[in-house]
Amino acid sequence: MLDVDDAIRERASVFLAHLAPHLRDVRKRENFALYFLGLMSPAERKSMEPLAALGHSDPVEVQRAHDRMIHFIGGSTWSDAEVRRTAVKYALEELTPREPVRAWIVDDTGFLKQGSHSPGVQRMYTGSAGKIANCQIGVSLTLATATEHVPVDMDLYIPESWANDPTRRRETRIPDELVYRPKWRIALDMIASAVRDGLPTGAVLADSAYGDVGQFRRELGRLGLPYAVGLHASTRVRRINAFGKLAKAQSVADIARSVRSNLRKRIEWREGTRKSLSSRVYICPVSISGDDTAHTLAIEWRDDDPDEPKFTISSIPKGKLTATAFLDLVMSRWRTERVYEDLKGELGLDHYEGRRYPGWQHHVSIVLCCAAFATAEKARSFPPSTARTDPRDGNTVAA
Repeated sequence: MLDVDDAIRERASVFLAHLAPHLRDVRKRENFALYFLGLMSPAERKSMEPLAALGHSDPVEVQRAHDRMIHFIGGSTWSDAEVRRTAVKYALEELTPREPVRAWIVDDTGFLKQGSHSPGVQRMYTGSAGKIANCQIGVSLTLATATEHVPVDMDLYIPESWANDPTRRRETRIPDELVYRPKWRIALDMIASAVRDGLPTGAVLADSAYGDVGQFRRELGRLGLPYAVGLHASTRVRRINAFGKLAKAQSVADIARSVRSNLRKRIEWREGTRKSLSSRVYICPVSISGDDTAHTLAIEWRDDDPDEPKFTISSIPKGKLTATAFLDLVMSRWRTERVYEDLKGELGLDHYEGRRYPGWQHHVSIVLCCAAFATAEKARSFPPSTARTDPRDGNTVAA
């Protein structure tokens, strides 16, 4: 993934030394380093067997390395939370002096599977395939600055069919204390953990699968985090007029249909390969069922799909950000697509073939460590050309 020179090797050694206190013995530290370097290598397949073959030509040595790796990933005990926390803080030490964190992005991704024995696997919808497929689902949290992003946490979604099946739980070593949690609850648990760890905060961004859940929004508010999250077209809100009075409840889709074209502000939000990409945007204050405070509703008609408006509900007051800055913030949620591409295509996130829950977590932890190190190296090599200090860029809401 990186062009490795002596300086990078030295920094990798320093990075692994930061993680060493969480790996209690020399053998664990050695196996962690081998797995880390294997994932960072240009090897095409990054499951345990080909990683074990790196650096060995003798089949007996390859088998021994494979056995050690299986035990380390699937059977040894070490703290995923501590390793991930240390890794992300290493990356942020390189990123945040250059530009502040502006967003916490929640999303989920699928891991396609052939069989039925991997923990949490079943037929369900995944955006990775764009359809219902036999898969696992991982929910992730990514921190983003204006130009960079670092994935900091990921957890495995355990469907009710698995959570309520003692036999499958026992076979895959799903912890007894782990109960069924919908994806939005998994996301909230990761967010709360990041807050406790003192990570620099930003506006929480998520799609409508999370944004339509009132409890998700309310708990973000209790954590003191601003948010801008998607809504389904059928979600009902009440517009707030200039005098603070509430209109009758109606769907956000009905509001979109009622907005005259001259009230839709055109905004260029990204430079495309051939031309600028733009949207028409309308923003208004609303009240949403279950939330007492006023919210901001943003309706966006994209030039490439003008008949299907997108809806965002935000705790950021209307006028706190310009429409351009607000849309720029919201659109940064799509950067998770690049995160998943990098984690899967470069670091083997979806190459784990084990059938144990602790093994999945350990594999993901080392992938996230690789991502943190690679992000720090990229920031060091390619710092942003200018610091974004304009208070309209979203940083003022990251308190």
